[in-house]
Amino acid sequence: MLTPLDLKLFRDLGRMKGQIVAVSLVMACGLAMMIMTRSIILTLESTRDAYYQRYRLADVFASLKRAPMALADRVAEIPGVAAIEPRVVVDATLDLPGMTEPASGHLVSLPEDRPQTLNQVFVRQGRVPQPDERRHAVVSESFAKANKLRIGDSLVAVINGRRDKIIVCGIGLSPEFVFEARPGQTLPDNKRYGVFWMNYRAIAVPYNLDGAFNDLSVDLSPGAQAGPVLAEIDRLLADYGAQGAYTRQDHNSAKRLDDELRVVHALSVAYPVVFLSVAAFMVNAVLARLVRLQREQIAQLKALGYSSWQVGRHYLNYAFVIVVLGTLIGGIVGRWMGGGLVGIYTLFFRFPELNFRMDYNALGIALVVSAGASILGVISVVWMAVKLPPAEAMRPEPPADFKPSLLERMGLTRGSGPALRMALRNIERRPVQALFTIFGLALATGLMVLPGSMADSIDYLLTYQWNDVQRQDVVVFLSEPGSSTALHNLKEIPGVQRAEPVRAVQARIRFGHHSRKLAVTGLPRDADLNRLLDAKRRRISLPEEGIIMSEQLGKILGARIGDVVQVEALEGRRATLNVAIRGFMEDFAGVNAFMDIEALHRLMQEGDTISGAYLTVDQSRWADFMREVKDTPRAAVTLVKKDQLQAFRDTTGQSIGVIRKLYLVLAIVVAFGVVYNSARIALSERSRDLATLRVVGFTQREVAGVLLGELILLILAALPVGLLFGRGLAMFIIEKVRTETVRLPLQISLYTYTMAVVVVAAASCASFLVVGRMLRKLDMVGVLKARD
Repeated sequence: MLTPLDLKLFRDLGRMKGQIVAVSLVMACGLAMMIMTRSIILTLESTRDAYYQRYRLADVFASLKRAPMALADRVAEIPGVAAIEPRVVVDATLDLPGMTEPASGHLVSLPEDRPQTLNQVFVRQGRVPQPDERRHAVVSESFAKANKLRIGDSLVAVINGRRDKIIVCGIGLSPEFVFEARPGQTLPDNKRYGVFWMNYRAIAVPYNLDGAFNDLSVDLSPGAQAGPVLAEIDRLLADYGAQGAYTRQDHNSAKRLDDELRVVHALSVAYPVVFLSVAAFMVNAVLARLVRLQREQIAQLKALGYSSWQVGRHYLNYAFVIVVLGTLIGGIVGRWMGGGLVGIYTLFFRFPELNFRMDYNALGIALVVSAGASILGVISVVWMAVKLPPAEAMRPEPPADFKPSLLERMGLTRGSGPALRMALRNIERRPVQALFTIFGLALATGLMVLPGSMADSIDYLLTYQWNDVQRQDVVVFLSEPGSSTALHNLKEIPGVQRAEPVRAVQARIRFGHHSRKLAVTGLPRDADLNRLLDAKRRRISLPEEGIIMSEQLGKILGARIGDVVQVEALEGRRATLNVAIRGFMEDFAGVNAFMDIEALHRLMQEGDTISGAYLTVDQSRWADFMREVKDTPRAAVTLVKKDQLQAFRDTTGQSIGVIRKLYLVLAIVVAFGVVYNSARIALSERSRDLATLRVVGFTQREVAGVLLGELILLILAALPVGLLFGRGLAMFIIEKVRTETVRLPLQISLYTYTMAVVVVAAASCASFLVVGRMLRKLDMVGVLKARD
């Protein structure tokens, strides 16, 4: 049964429908972002957990040179170990038809006498190799799609120096390679890197590993502590070239996915707070205006016997209508946006299926949070209505003080028209409402700056990484470290103009209670093809003694320049050396450490050993060079800079394009809603003033100038604030996405700032057109009638 107050509520809402919708849309933007991000978190986490559990992703991993299979049985006897999977894992060069550059295949052996225990392969199409099939393989789905491979197709691989044919018998994926990329790469290059699962003997025999293994996966018993198990595995494998066991937390694929989830968690809180703050201000402004206009109605309601509680609840219901409408719209839009954005994650992460899951708990949280924000926004207005005495409410509201504005008193408006002076006086008369409008428009401007800054940062990163730092054409890594003869052989490949050696050693760096396992890279002191730069893009020269490391690594270790770190080599003679930090370099992918190559040789107690080389190549002999590299037995991995750059641009271009469209819509909604709401409030509150101006001779354009001039002043004040806010928002977001695996520099171009201003100005102009039509329909006779 509807009460008279309910009927009044519905009538008022009908008259205010434009403002109600505008406020609800702004609120819905924040709620949609929260629902979308929370749902994406639920989707990724639930899919990840189910995938890891069903296909038994290992808890511990270890790589080594070569160990007999009997040693795996000893590892299985370690307390806390539930299951083990010894295997052979190697990298091979692929010669793909139609591709000049060599691709890389990561070959992983399958057990030959039993089903796969850990890191099980999900076969999407086809089957796993039969025990007697030496050339057959299951190919990773992303690689197969990128190269249009089908069941029965074949490709040529250089396996330990011999060209052999691999036949595709299955297409699948594994929880071990959700993020399928070469170690150290920030984005996958599916066309040039893939995983191949083959029978054990098909890989072990060519690499002289029959009856042995060089990779180990371990599953822990429930409740077992990883630390003692890792220590015991390292002890058992120490004499077999082990590089240190590590947990799933440090696994390349799992770590990259966990970092992405941490970023989304941060965004799920940051965005709703900003949007809901604006929505709370808008609700306050709308209801404050309503209470001021309904002073007499409040008095009459109280005179008719309605209690202060009933009156207060009545005005609180307006906020609840906005909350319900905003939550419904936010839920629908959040589900739609989440379903669309989940597709972006398939560019980076591979699951058997990734279906969007709506987080209905987030919908309930959104309702509670939006209600709380709205109540905080209207509590003062409702209190004003409750405490308004009937006798006072029956009297008209005291006239506003239209004294000269501060700028007028300072003499800065001499020569200006009356419209500007009226606008300045009204802004000064209601400073809180003006600040709200500025804040809302600043938000809209900042929302446009953010995606543009991400694109600018990526463009800067590409220039920095592939022009300023990596100046080579190709990087070639050997299957095994070689002597100076290996460097000579690389220099003799047709087309090579310059070669700089590189030595990479797996090591553990310790400082205090912190440590990190990574590759320490040795370079010549005068290296120019892979340069080290500091935060100011100044070149860093490698010292004769000491280490240069990533600034991010320094933060992880808690170390500063001059501190001495312990470098423990995890290969060769496993020597340990105390080395001083001589500088920090600026890099944006992973954490790295560099030493003078001769100093690294001394640490390893070895001769002029190299792991590979950075090469520049004569482009006129590019085809000859690539043909020779494909046939070089010891060249395990060949990275072509231009191919890496193109793959990076293709992947980031798609994701940034989607994000830009999303933020464009949000910015337009906020800008339009804020300006429209402010203009409607000004029009309703000043209708008598504006009608009076028309009566005394002002033209329609001059009257519009009085109303819209005020908003234009607020927009002009909001734009610089919004650009600063956008920069601050970009700094916050980029800081949140700075992880150990990937980081972005903060870069914002003039084009990004300009586009933000243009979009907000265009949305504001659209609001002006709508309000201008209302102004032309103003009933001068009606609004000038004296109140009863």
